Amino acid sequence: MKLYLVRHGETDWNIASRIQGQTDTELNEKGRRQAEEFAAVIESQGYRIDCIYTSFKKRAWETAVIIGKKWGIEPKVKPGLEEICLGKWEGYTWKQVRELFGEEYQVWHDNRRYQAAPLGESYQQLLDRLLPALNEITEKEKGNVLVVTHSAVIMTLLSYLYDTPFEDMAKKYKTGNAQIVEIDVQLLEKMNREWKKA
Repeated sequence: MKLYLVRHGETDWNIASRIQGQTDTELNEKGRRQAEEFAAVIESQGYRIDCIYTSFKKRAWETAVIIGKKWGIEPKVKPGLEEICLGKWEGYTWKQVRELFGEEYQVWHDNRRYQAAPLGESYQQLLDRLLPALNEITEKEKGNVLVVTHSAVIMTLLSYLYDTPFEDMAKKYKTGNAQIVEIDVQLLEKMNREWKKA
């Protein structure tokens, strides 16, 4: 079994550098093309995809549907795969957040794994819903799985799996639109066991 994570295609908020979080934005035309091109490229590179799971956010769902059509696969929506909730900051750019929410931003910035944004969730809370969702997928499926999700989800998971400080996630694991990342399933299963014990 292989587990692949792919970030959704481009949205207008990506272009404007606005924080999307759980705001339900849609793909733009370029994002739809990216999804189509992604499906063609992974096929040409010899990937085999047996099933597709997706976040329920429109931008992820539409990306999954476009990819699924190429492979003749109907995507399955899986709660827990959605982007981190950044509460009051959604819709702003990070520059605006630093200017308008300076003190709250600094508290979050200095302990972002466990500190939630105002009315949002922390990266640890994201992990607490993401790991069970991925565990259910890997226990159920035997073939190769493609998961269509979001930037912070991928960065958070990689930071957790490879014991990277969460403040370094964007420097080490920034993922572009319609970009694929292969997850080490054995490492994920090991970390899941440790997470359950904690």
